[in-house]
Amino acid sequence: MQWIMFSKMLGTLSVAEAGERIREIGFEGVDLTVRPGGHVLPENALRDLPPAVETLRSLGLSVPMITTSVTAADEEHTRNIFQAAAECGIHRLKLGYWRYEGFGSMAAQIEEIKRKLEGLARLAREYGVTACIHCHSGPFMSADPAVVWVLLRDFDPDHLGAYIDPGHMTVEGGVAGWKMGLDLLAPHIRLMAVKSFAWFREESDGRVGWIHRLVPLREGPVRWSEVFDCLRQIGYDGPVSLHSEYQGRHSWRDLSLDELLEQTRDDLAYIRQVAGC
Repeated sequence: MQWIMFSKMLGTLSVAEAGERIREIGFEGVDLTVRPGGHVLPENALRDLPPAVETLRSLGLSVPMITTSVTAADEEHTRNIFQAAAECGIHRLKLGYWRYEGFGSMAAQIEEIKRKLEGLARLAREYGVTACIHCHSGPFMSADPAVVWVLLRDFDPDHLGAYIDPGHMTVEGGVAGWKMGLDLLAPHIRLMAVKSFAWFREESDGRVGWIHRLVPLREGPVRWSEVFDCLRQIGYDGPVSLHSEYQGRHSWRDLSLDELLEQTRDDLAYIRQVAGC
């Protein structure tokens, strides 16, 4: 497996500055954002992605994947992003998200997304890359791994793959649903994200509610040893992207940049130990 860091939370730093910190922590590579507000803007992908990748490689870091917001082949910048990735030797791309439109819409949305995926598969085949759907909790069509499987099952996994995220999958899948999702998606898995969460009780106007927030990997309910047992069974040895999203309302605490980097260092040490590598 290749241990890389998602660059999202280092968005205030230049590519070089982010790379230096990522290398210091002990990562092997970078999951680089190529999307609005990212380290590389979609409209500038052909111009700016090659020097960004060259900068990171000069620091001894690989760039095995990029994170995009692409959801259809006919979007304005999709072709340029795929082309830039291919020219840089980046073979995996994370796609964007399709929002769930509400009760009664599911079947029709699945068919609509399948049609969009046909165009993305053709583009991926043309450029020799794999575009991946991220399992993401919440009001997204990729929240349920079984739905992701329905979307992907008729496509070549070397063109369209699954980006598993056991943290998000545990939010939606509880005790065993996450493992069933891994089981279904096993032939399609091309990327993996690492994060964890916990449920927090909140009261507002006399009402009690529960919200999930990201927490350090040592503290959450994700059964990491079981996750890696499953991955070993299927022979997964691709990128593992650590998502240190410890700032803002989705985090259990709003960390400073220095605190975030220290927490990331601990997360990396912990998850590598659990994974046995």
